[in-house]
Amino acid sequence: MKRTIVTMPGDGIGKVVLDETLRVLDAAGFEADYVHADIGWEFWINEGNPLPQRTIDLLAEHKIGLFGAITSKPKDKAAEELKPELRDRGFVYSSPIVGLRQHFNLDICIRPCKSLPGNPLNFIRKDAQGGFEEPEIDVAIFRQNTEGLYVGVEWTNPPAEVRSALETHPRMKNFKSVPGEDLAISTRIFSRNACRRIMQAAFEYAKKFGYKSVTVCEKPNVIRETSGMMEDEARKVAKDFPGIELWSTNIDAQMMWLTKNPENYGVIVAGNMFGDIVSDGFAGLIGGLGFACSANIGEEVAVFEPTHGSAPKYETFDPSIVNPIAMMMSACMMLDHIGEVERATRIRKAIAAVVAEGKVKTYDMMKLPGRQEVISQGAATTQQVTDAIIGKL
Repeated sequence: MKRTIVTMPGDGIGKVVLDETLRVLDAAGFEADYVHADIGWEFWINEGNPLPQRTIDLLAEHKIGLFGAITSKPKDKAAEELKPELRDRGFVYSSPIVGLRQHFNLDICIRPCKSLPGNPLNFIRKDAQGGFEEPEIDVAIFRQNTEGLYVGVEWTNPPAEVRSALETHPRMKNFKSVPGEDLAISTRIFSRNACRRIMQAAFEYAKKFGYKSVTVCEKPNVIRETSGMMEDEARKVAKDFPGIELWSTNIDAQMMWLTKNPENYGVIVAGNMFGDIVSDGFAGLIGGLGFACSANIGEEVAVFEPTHGSAPKYETFDPSIVNPIAMMMSACMMLDHIGEVERATRIRKAIAAVVAEGKVKTYDMMKLPGRQEVISQGAATTQQVTDAIIGKL
């Protein structure tokens, strides 16, 4: 069946890598109608809304989206960049991708981190004999996508009723004398149902793909209530998967262990902030954000995106030098999701073959600074990487 895919290039290099990814999808024989949708900084500046309702409507209709990248800036900077006629009218910037996740309840975020043989950026370490070894990294991070510290329930100078409610907690006595204008509060909210859904999805994924363990990566010894709820639901869900071990790590210790023994981990589950941190950490072991893909999945709608940012300084490079592989791997996750597994496998194999061959490498794979002159030093352009992958297809 021919699908309709909502394409949201967004800002900066998102526009470049999405176009190259569509070339690869076409070469793999995937037939789809692509519908462009507006999202990102341009629409914040000109409309006061980086996520227009028309884009939400397209996703509600077609259910599947491919997303490039967006630019986000602090509140004051965002307000300064609004068109003059929109300033001081109550517009407040918020991340459009976070908005999409919350609007469509895209609560399950999957971020696979799998090393590709031959990638010069792969993690290596010393072995016990003084030589070097390259452990195979094959980890899938399940990040709870709609709750935690990213819910946006926060205040500077909290209203009196909020402050009064918080001061019913004995730990707030340490802040009783702090003036409201000097007090900023962010909430970390977990719900039991969301914890259960992310744990259930993680264990099902582990079972489907043969992972032997699921690790809850939180901080229950300090953040007792929210992390404790995630761990509690993990124990309940684990009872239905007797062949898969349930492990528990603290986020700070996990950041040490991911370079000490990363091959020991399979599926990792965390709340929004800790999932963001640990997934970037593991991405560094497989070559960086140029190889980091992700899926945001809800009950009806799913959006697939690389985890890198918009990198606006690269947008005007002609030819482009950025690494498009993370976007392409995100598209493979989309293909898996809609049942096009064979095509997804073909594209992944083509990407792996180009990386293993080592003839076509982007500037990051050559460990060069991101400047236009890297092409004269042997770095491939973005388009040349795409051409090589299509050639393998």
